[in-house]
Amino acid sequence: MFETICFSPAQDGDSMLAPERQARILKQLQLHEAVRVVDVAAVLNVSEMTIRRDIESLDHSGLVRKIHGGAMRLARLSALEPGFLLNVDKELDAKISIAIQGVALVQPGMTLALTGGTTTYQFAVHLAAELERIQNLTVVTNSLKVADLLYQRHGSSYCKVIVTGGERTPSEALVGPVARLAINSLNTDMCFMGVHGLDTKRGLSSPNLLEAETNAAFIESTSRLVVLADSSKFGVRSLATIAPLSAVDTILSDGGLEPAVRDAFAALVPTFTMAPAIPESPTKQSRKSS
Repeated sequence: MFETICFSPAQDGDSMLAPERQARILKQLQLHEAVRVVDVAAVLNVSEMTIRRDIESLDHSGLVRKIHGGAMRLARLSALEPGFLLNVDKELDAKISIAIQGVALVQPGMTLALTGGTTTYQFAVHLAAELERIQNLTVVTNSLKVADLLYQRHGSSYCKVIVTGGERTPSEALVGPVARLAINSLNTDMCFMGVHGLDTKRGLSSPNLLEAETNAAFIESTSRLVVLADSSKFGVRSLATIAPLSAVDTILSDGGLEPAVRDAFAALVPTFTMAPAIPESPTKQSRKSS
């Protein structure tokens, strides 16, 4: 039943977040019927117990079937919407550099809105690391991942977390009328929003109609909209428009944009910032040289 698996090079397992490990497991199960705990643990350089916990989490979420010694693909796996886990490690370096740039905009005492998505999750990771310096924050979010991360790191000591409620999506966001009602009753200083696509004519967009409506409510309730988007999102039109570019105050992206694309979007928003690349870790550099 088990086949030999080959993962793409990964960062050290000790520094890899659980969603990243689980995303790699799911990717392999798209290619193979089953994976073994011992193989995954060896490739990702973590303990077998860690991988067993990851598989248990995926099994509990209905994404894989836990079997003796590993995990098995579900028959319906290919029909699943990719969601959070399969996107969390895409363009990861770009998302991290954007997140660091975004956190630099946050001041103590602010009320922030964070939408769903893997780029806003990276923003939350780096925000959590700065909460002892940036205190007395209130974060309104429809992202289950963001809410759980911020609460687990600091609880209510430095940051109050308000979750909107609503219907859960594969991207671990809460959307729909319940979410919109909660958002419409609140006011935020700054909204950090991840999007599926940005287009010069059609603006911000999402493949999920309810998510588009929910994000539009976030825009209406905030004083400043900051869009976090890596270079792969530009020139993309998804099913549902969230808002025109005229609603955007700041776009934060990475250095992968072509100059012509950058200039076209920069002409349409007040502030367009390309975040500097993050320095490579010694581990990554040694892998490249080996």
